[in-house]
Amino acid sequence: MKPLTQLKRSRRQVIASAATALAAATAGPLARGQSESSRAVEPPGASAVEPFGYCLNTSTISGQNIGIAAEVDLAAKVGFGAIEPWIREIEQYQRQGKSLKDLRQRIEDHGLKVPSAIGFAQWIVDNETQRNKAMEQAKHDMDLVAQLGGTHIAAPPAGATDKPGPELRVIAERYRALVELGKKMGVIPMLELWGFSKNLSRIGEVAYVAIESGHPDACILLDIYHIYKGGSDFDTLGLLSGRGLPVIHTNDYPAKPPRQTINDAARVYPGDGIAPLDQIFRTLRSINFRGYLSVELFNRTYWKQSPPKVAQAAIDKTREAVRKAMGG
Repeated sequence: MKPLTQLKRSRRQVIASAATALAAATAGPLARGQSESSRAVEPPGASAVEPFGYCLNTSTISGQNIGIAAEVDLAAKVGFGAIEPWIREIEQYQRQGKSLKDLRQRIEDHGLKVPSAIGFAQWIVDNETQRNKAMEQAKHDMDLVAQLGGTHIAAPPAGATDKPGPELRVIAERYRALVELGKKMGVIPMLELWGFSKNLSRIGEVAYVAIESGHPDACILLDIYHIYKGGSDFDTLGLLSGRGLPVIHTNDYPAKPPRQTINDAARVYPGDGIAPLDQIFRTLRSINFRGYLSVELFNRTYWKQSPPKVAQAAIDKTREAVRKAMGG
């Protein structure tokens, strides 16, 4: 009999195996029962040199506080095909006595999609009472997104970022429960990687949780900055399947400050930093990612500029980076 130490696989080995398996697990989701709602983000009008859709995450111009209605108008005006709002903006719009039905009509009249939204329900935490409240919060958030015609919502490890744990298998069970709720609400939660977190900070970890959830609608939300911050190698993107990646948060990062101390505020426009965007975009194309690149920035310098200037630069620089990578 082999020694016990040889029978045990390390956590790193398990995660690596899970990442490899994700390609097979998500390569043909409809054949494996994945619902239409979990893949309903494929943008129209894709081409060989621009195979992805472009989305404005409203954080990019959130410092100017122009409100979600104006953000919708601006996203359409500069050429984005989609918008990714934050739940707090939608709630603020409601508090002003305005109708989500009217906001949805505004979005649709502009020809925009809502492939994702940003919420922070603490579905992952160990405290059962807190987790139950979080599921109610998630239900509330999903309802808001559904009313706008949205299809997905971010599911980051909010509330469990400061120390290791829970175990990945436990997280997988909790994520499955969240996806089950999403299936009922018509809005699928995307397991989000946060590079600064003690949980779900690496590509292999989110891949493992998505697979072990055992749910056909499981999917993950990656972010170029967070992949870098968490220390994963961009080469590992090639182990995934684009079918399991509805949205990619898109940005760039400078050489300084270093990875250990860099934070969200340092994010810059795609092409203005050192991220290997050519490699990233080519890999995304090779794994059949056909979702939205959602430009998500928190740069305080940009927030001091006019929203039209920032939004225009965001889409122009993203498109330029994609075309360059595709050889267009």
